[in-house]
Amino acid sequence: MEQSTYPRGGQSRPQTAAGRSWVIGPLGQPLTEDCLPVAGCSYWTPRRKAEVVAAVNGGLLSVDEVFARYQLSVEEFAGWQRAVDRFGMPGLKQTRLKRYRDIQERAQQSGFAAMAA
Repeated sequence: MEQSTYPRGGQSRPQTAAGRSWVIGPLGQPLTEDCLPVAGCSYWTPRRKAEVVAAVNGGLLSVDEVFARYQLSVEEFAGWQRAVDRFGMPGLKQTRLKRYRDIQERAQQSGFAAMAA
């Protein structure tokens, strides 16, 4: 049985069906390139961010394609990846970022480095 949930156990390359490549999206649904936000997207919801991260993690898009398609900086995209890895899609909400940063800082200060990683 193939384990292909996101973000844990993501695919190393996209699956194909009916000649179309796809990966498992952040909500567990198949995600194709057509399902991704349009190029030049300027309004980013947590779900859209998570879809782009899933596309890169699954091999549907390269990081360079993401930078060119969405005009993102390396730091911004890396922040999305860290947020998804640590907290899942809720970590991408702007209202939660400070709370999660505070949790990380407290964990580091109290010596729980593994929790903060």
